[in-house]
Amino acid sequence: MGISPDNVHGLVLAVSSSVFIGSSFIVKKKGAGGHSYLYEPWWWAGMIVMIVGEIANFAAYAFAPAILVTPLGALSIIFSAVLAHFILKEKLHIFGVLGCVLCVVGSTSIVLHAPQERAIESVKEVWHLATEPGFLVYSGVVLVVVSVLIFRFAPLYGQKNMIVYVGICSLMGSITVMSVKALGIALKLTFSGSNQFIYYQTWLFTIVVVFACLLQINYLNKALDTFNTAVISPVYYVMFTSLTILASMIMFKEWDSQNASQIVTEVCGFITILSGTFLLHRTKDMGNAPNSKSSPETPVSTKENSTTSANTEEQQMAIF
Repeated sequence: MGISPDNVHGLVLAVSSSVFIGSSFIVKKKGAGGHSYLYEPWWWAGMIVMIVGEIANFAAYAFAPAILVTPLGALSIIFSAVLAHFILKEKLHIFGVLGCVLCVVGSTSIVLHAPQERAIESVKEVWHLATEPGFLVYSGVVLVVVSVLIFRFAPLYGQKNMIVYVGICSLMGSITVMSVKALGIALKLTFSGSNQFIYYQTWLFTIVVVFACLLQINYLNKALDTFNTAVISPVYYVMFTSLTILASMIMFKEWDSQNASQIVTEVCGFITILSGTFLLHRTKDMGNAPNSKSSPETPVSTKENSTTSANTEEQQMAIF
């Protein structure tokens, strides 16, 4: 079974999104560190590039299934690592190269075996899928677990265990992506001449997207402020992508049209991407270790501190 035209469109948009988002990290790093980054043209140029990437990612969900689009987000790490090697002179270690290769191999496996996008003629069809018993049960479980995490566990364990904050973001993220996909389909149909904004369902999906996004951003920033970004990033990617694929399988039933061999290949491709992502994050500083001859008690300069602060704030806005 070949790749459908819609899947090709979604693939191109998803890869373009990764290129833009990965490039935005490099563009923003070209500016000065510290809180003065807000006055840096490079930083704003990076933000614009990132916004373009997020728009492309949003559009990709309107054409292709989530199991194709969501895992390809890992490609932004590759583009960022490769560009940093050549532009910022941040050495890409051999294990980093292996991580990039694993991400590419896993992405290729998913692309070649991804299910076809369901033909949808109205946002009402998406609403029907969203209100079927299976997805209602999933949404109910997500809301209950998120509420318990926010009101019970976050005050007690939020500062000690990253799974609390990351869990909130990942669970809500799966609902966000389903709503984003519904809104993207509504926009695609509207631009094709069939106005979907006359239906109240489109506005309900829009409200869910806004609310869920704000909740995610809030708790993701808390996680990044509290824990090491190098640990948060891969864990969030794994949980968010896994839950998003699960939600998509329940709501859109994308695996119903596939055989066991195709499904197993997609799962193996996803696991390969996860392996590459963890490898990239775990070894990203191996080639940039400080000189061993320098004293471990040597204080870090103010400029280095401010640069670290700026980079952390960039990651807070970009990782979502």
